[in-house]
Amino acid sequence: MSAPAPGRQRSLGASLLDQVLAETLDPAYAQAAAARAERATAPVAGAGRPSWLLRHRGQLLVALTLLLAGLLASVTYQQAAVGAQGREQTREALRDDIREESEVTDDLVVQLEDLTAQVGRTRDQALATTGTGQRVLARLSAVEQAAAVVAVSGPGLRVTLDDAPPPADSDPVGGATPQNEAGLVQDADVQLAVNGLWAAGAEAISINGQRIGATTAIRQAGGAVLVNFRPVAPPYDIEAIGDSEALPRAFLASPEADTLARLTLDYGVVFDFARVGDLDLPAGSSAELRHARPLEPDEAASTDPTTDGG
Repeated sequence: MSAPAPGRQRSLGASLLDQVLAETLDPAYAQAAAARAERATAPVAGAGRPSWLLRHRGQLLVALTLLLAGLLASVTYQQAAVGAQGREQTREALRDDIREESEVTDDLVVQLEDLTAQVGRTRDQALATTGTGQRVLARLSAVEQAAAVVAVSGPGLRVTLDDAPPPADSDPVGGATPQNEAGLVQDADVQLAVNGLWAAGAEAISINGQRIGATTAIRQAGGAVLVNFRPVAPPYDIEAIGDSEALPRAFLASPEADTLARLTLDYGVVFDFARVGDLDLPAGSSAELRHARPLEPDEAASTDPTTDGG
């Protein structure tokens, strides 16, 4: 743009154009910017705290969230601990009840055995006074041995069944690795061993001190194995009296022993056996007397040894 000739005034349009080019920012905007700058630099009472809260607002929210989460986790843990303690106290109370009732049952069993022995001695004394009674006693003794109501002793075989040992990486305190149920001895496994011993020629059998008789039941209630309706705990020692040579050989060759051996290979169930030179098996529970009849005269005469020839 050419400058105006000396002594001549510039036109109004040219002056306005020069002003627009020289002042790129509107004066009102410039004044507003200056006022903001003054407010920012001017000391204001209490201005520091709000600005710190604004600057750390995100950190405060994170800290508050973590605090609430920690409180919730603490309350949850305390509730779980209280619940676990309550359950453990309940289980311990049940164990105490079971122990007390078991002791009462054991005392009653001892009393029953004493009374049964007294009755047996009185019966034997009464029968031994006559020849017929002596023959009856001989027959009764054989029947009682077969019915497992008298104690017996002799050589035989001891078979042991036990639950599979826990894995090597299990936690014995915290119980992090639960016991595999397939490795637990079941009532059917104990029945299998007992049936195999009977088939192999056993004359008398007991399981953890419980004599096996004609009316014995081997059942399972929850996690417990019951023999004669009495709980027995693993390891299960199954003792059988019989021929010390023939009984082990016949049992180990039986299909029952083969099945138990497969349980060991597949699930880790403990299956062990050993010959024993002298076993003492207790008497079993006496059978309940349901029927009796007196001997006829001809039957009494035939069983009286004094009437034999001579």
